[in-house]
Amino acid sequence: MTEVGITTLIIILANVFCSLQGLNDPLIFKRYNFEIDKILLQKDYKRLVISGFFHVSWVHLILNMASLCFFSGGLELHLGGVKYLVIYFASLLGGNLFSLFIHRNHGDYNALGASGAVTGIIFATIALYPGFAIGFFGIHLPIPGWFYGFLYVLFSIYGIKSKDNNIGHDGHLAGGVTGIVMAVLLEPAALANNYLAILAITIPSLFFIFIIVTKPRFLLIENRYFKDHKKNYNIEHIHLTENLDHQQEIDLILEKIHQNGIASLSNLEKEKLDYYSKILR
Repeated sequence: MTEVGITTLIIILANVFCSLQGLNDPLIFKRYNFEIDKILLQKDYKRLVISGFFHVSWVHLILNMASLCFFSGGLELHLGGVKYLVIYFASLLGGNLFSLFIHRNHGDYNALGASGAVTGIIFATIALYPGFAIGFFGIHLPIPGWFYGFLYVLFSIYGIKSKDNNIGHDGHLAGGVTGIVMAVLLEPAALANNYLAILAITIPSLFFIFIIVTKPRFLLIENRYFKDHKKNYNIEHIHLTENLDHQQEIDLILEKIHQNGIASLSNLEKEKLDYYSKILR
């Protein structure tokens, strides 16, 4: 593939900047992470997009941005920046909306990362150019693009099974399938010309998506390392801060009821009161 385009460089810089802020201050992660309660209960829908620019570790960030570099050059050059962004953000939203559906009853579930968007770019590139080899700044690496995509899918499935961090692994495959769909919609001829490659990555992805939806416990196992090393991901700090925030919200709502009566509460405050009363029973 060709050199990394300007649109991709802007995306990478945005991811590095946001991730650096979050890694230096876990409260920033808390403010923008993909959290079910914040999205569904408080209708903070911006998290569906903004959470995709933060990463829980440098390894997570480097893996995603390197993968984006490997696959983005030819795709951006061929489609142009606008269509490229359509695939990127559609895949990001597709992956996060799938996670939102899967974890709709898991109020404390939270995740971060651009993996759904990156998987969408990878799958879209494979769908349009099934025979390409990975390249970075004109240097071709001896790895077929489809094989790298296959390994990326395996990593996603392992991430779902191991449940070892708060990376949105279950959104990877949905983001990838979204990327394929968008690529075919933007370049319909690819469906006839590259149908074997498209089927080869779509069918396994849809199969595992089906398993995630119908038999989620089949893909989840306990990860003893993560349970013993939660501090590495600042999760304890974030949860402690969240609990303090919840208690402050409850106190403010109760004080408002004491002063003005329950009728003075807004719909959102009533929803919060109902929610907190359920989780504290």
